[in-house]
Amino acid sequence: MSRLVHGACVAFGARGVLLRGPSGSGKSDLAFRLIGLGAVLVADDQVALAAEDGRLVASAPERLFGLLELRGLGLASMPVAARAGLALVVDLVPRDAVPRLPEPRHATLEGLDLPLLALHAFDLTAAVKVRLALETIAVHGFPGDDGRLGGPA
Repeated sequence: MSRLVHGACVAFGARGVLLRGPSGSGKSDLAFRLIGLGAVLVADDQVALAAEDGRLVASAPERLFGLLELRGLGLASMPVAARAGLALVVDLVPRDAVPRLPEPRHATLEGLDLPLLALHAFDLTAAVKVRLALETIAVHGFPGDDGRLGGPA
């Protein structure tokens, strides 16, 4: 059984990123920029989440499948993945709420913990930061005592 959450989700290969935030926080905009970096859309506006075999899987409600709302343009059809295992959650917050050196945080969804970051969607580097976090934190965990991304060398 799945539950719907307000957000957007994209996937790079098998690893999905859930973007959360209030209306107007830039979820769809950031998802579109991530698609420009090679991601595929999983869901926009509403994301269905289900725990399956110890992992959290995201998908789109049928009526929204393959559609991304682009403010100023309307609904656009996008390359889409039917499902993706979530590896990262990003809360979209005002710029002054983004921590400079964040402490490790996790989001608990459907009883499963996922790495959680807070970013400002409209920063020029937001999409690249999400991709870097997916390639580092989602794979190796949060930085160690030295504060460096990427895990052991």
